[in-house]
Amino acid sequence: MKRPRIVIAGTNSGAGKTTFTIGLMAALQKTGRVVQGYKAGPDYIDPSYHTAVTGRPSRNLDSWMLSHDVVREIFARSSQDADISVIEGVMGLYDGKDPLSNTGSTAELSVLLQAPVLLVVNVASQARSAAATVLGFQKLDPHVPIAGVLVNRVGSVGHYQIVKAAIEKECGVPVLGYLPKRMDIDIPERHLGLIPSIERGELHPLFDALAAAVAETVDLVKLYEIACQAPPMLAPSARIFVQKPHPAPVRIAVAKDRAFNFYYPENLELLELYGAQLLYFRPLEDESIPEDADGFYIGGGFPEEYAAQLSANTTMLHAIRKRIGEGLPTFAECGGYMFLTNAIVDRAGREHPMVGVIPAVVKMQERLAALGYREVRGMRNSLLLAEGERIRGHEFHYSTIEFPGGIDNACLPYEVSGLRGSKQEGYSKGNLLAGYTHMHFASNPGAVARFIQVCETYRTTR
Repeated sequence: MKRPRIVIAGTNSGAGKTTFTIGLMAALQKTGRVVQGYKAGPDYIDPSYHTAVTGRPSRNLDSWMLSHDVVREIFARSSQDADISVIEGVMGLYDGKDPLSNTGSTAELSVLLQAPVLLVVNVASQARSAAATVLGFQKLDPHVPIAGVLVNRVGSVGHYQIVKAAIEKECGVPVLGYLPKRMDIDIPERHLGLIPSIERGELHPLFDALAAAVAETVDLVKLYEIACQAPPMLAPSARIFVQKPHPAPVRIAVAKDRAFNFYYPENLELLELYGAQLLYFRPLEDESIPEDADGFYIGGGFPEEYAAQLSANTTMLHAIRKRIGEGLPTFAECGGYMFLTNAIVDRAGREHPMVGVIPAVVKMQERLAALGYREVRGMRNSLLLAEGERIRGHEFHYSTIEFPGGIDNACLPYEVSGLRGSKQEGYSKGNLLAGYTHMHFASNPGAVARFIQVCETYRTTR
């Protein structure tokens, strides 16, 4: 399969890969090419940018959460009608789950997909030393296909020419262009106002400005040539995205609005492939679960930023409490987990009542409370996992959860393992399963089949 593709990787977080990625996507789009965006790792924010720029759902490619065949399959099925695929890396090129290997890193992904890498280097206050940086990245793992360099924070055209000459002489790869140190373009902080800004179209002027900046200082023709030099893609040896025969699809309500919008596209697509009709609704607009829903899926997002508005929607809160109390199969993760508790306490100490089906209170913190990959093992049968079954995911949140009356061990559904060890996590009771971990269904499609089966049983007995 011939699939032109390129990886935009950084020497470190903050090197400028997101700025270059958005600018390149926008500039390539303006040349009339169909651009497919991807993000290495489990991030939700950068794919939101990509989707807004390209008009196509951006995909996460994660070589730790997912098997290598599944990563290839996600890439192959989503890039088939694109002229070029642009893959934004995560952190630095070699940063992943393990400091002693490439596991889960952009480097591992580039080798897996045989995708040429453009390395973004911050060259502020550097000249020949920039070549030493690139040379170190080349030598750490010669199997990683570094095909070119993009330099950021350049002081002048003269500065660019010096850096370009040094890198090309010492490293033997082309420098395709640069972005200046002083740009009248500000990428918004990766924060909570991003999604609504995208939805309102407020970022289109930013995308246009970045496209113009990149088109002026980057050799887009050479970049496309490098992308086209990627070898033919290897087809995955096994496939999981296969339509399952299902005579009467179950209906699963999905909360999706400014407060709840963190979903891997593959999670939703697998639900549909396994026999679900998805019914979207907006809790923030006081909409409730559709009456004909046989299940409920509520993902992550920023309920704490909209806590007052959500709390004021008492009709919606009561309706959701009633449906879950009646046994509606419900899976909630991170922001959805927070939403189903008794209350969210914001950073100012204000308490906002929520749905109230989980006997806990969520408290927002000033600092990050949890971050990292998670392997989840079922401690007992639940909505998604049988006892002992495993699935992989990621955790990222600024809140903690407290059960004032304690929590019965029978309500702890799984054990999560990460870099700092293992712990029991989440809440399960009846047909309700909730927890902080964002699970990727493609790491265990059996969880989807189990969810669908529970929804079918509920439909026939309600």
